[in-house]
Amino acid sequence: MSKLDAAATFDVFQLCLADMRWTGCPVIQRPAVALVGKMLTRMQQQHIITVHGTILCISNTQAGQKIVSRPHNSCETMVVFDAMTGECEKSMKANCGTVYAVAISTDGSTIVSGSWDNTVRVWNAKTGAFEKMLQGHTAHVAALAISPDGATIVSGSGDKTVRVWNARTGACEKTLQGHTSEVNDVDMSSDGATIVSGSWDNTVRVWNAKTGACEKTLQGHDGPVNAVTISPDGATIVSGSDDRTVRVWNAKTGACEKTLQGHTSTVRDVAISPDGVTIVSGSSDKTVRVWNVKTGVCEKTLQGKGPWVYAVAISADGITFVSGSGDCIVRFWDLHTGKSLMRWKN
Repeated sequence: MSKLDAAATFDVFQLCLADMRWTGCPVIQRPAVALVGKMLTRMQQQHIITVHGTILCISNTQAGQKIVSRPHNSCETMVVFDAMTGECEKSMKANCGTVYAVAISTDGSTIVSGSWDNTVRVWNAKTGAFEKMLQGHTAHVAALAISPDGATIVSGSGDKTVRVWNARTGACEKTLQGHTSEVNDVDMSSDGATIVSGSWDNTVRVWNAKTGACEKTLQGHDGPVNAVTISPDGATIVSGSDDRTVRVWNAKTGACEKTLQGHTSTVRDVAISPDGVTIVSGSSDKTVRVWNVKTGVCEKTLQGKGPWVYAVAISADGITFVSGSGDCIVRFWDLHTGKSLMRWKN
């Protein structure tokens, strides 16, 4: 299988030879004009994947981007897809009530799920085997994150708390209290030192992961905070809210540096590029917006054909990004040009 994107430069003949066969005949024997024409036709296919369910998670792992969805016909099932091929890698039966949140470790070895039964469950991502159940929350688990080293799991719940768990033993090491309403999203810094959480109480809280102390409460949103993320260098926090805005915060001082306006409905998810230069946001207004962090300017508004955009993720190399929407479609985009990417797949 060979893959390319719309921005790629390539030698068409080398790529054909790499595949060796089109329809059972060696490529080298086919007329060059026909080869080129067929390749160009196949390149026009948009790189989209239909997952037939609610998209719960799009994550970068060492094995590539992974998509986890919850099928419409089974709220207790999680299905893992490879983002490049669209192939279903495994299906896991949770048997724990509706699954609301999923996170995948950076090394791709572990999947954690949070559900309506107030528990966090840990799964072996390679085998799909259930490993342990983390109990302690007194309401549904709505948000999850795993530390970069895979040693710590962070969960946010309808019980207004954030919990920090030892991923190896399953023990709850800390319960972070301070939010006055449901916790919608959590994230952890790349050095594992900081946790951020967004809540229905309209605030973002910044926590010391080691002590569990709330170091800052970021106020300014006029509606529930649905999404939070920390830049790879730990300097910037980004949040998205029901108030239709994306806010950019100084992680050190807690000051709101920019309010990004343009969405006409709830902001469902946000992501920041590895270099900290670009923000991507997905909204109930059916659009994805690409923002310049430094200027606060919306550089691109990308309109898909589907309904609400629930999830966005930027690739580890900062070249592409992915969006997942309510029509069960995962779309791939060029981060710099905003063009819909194409795929090459036999």
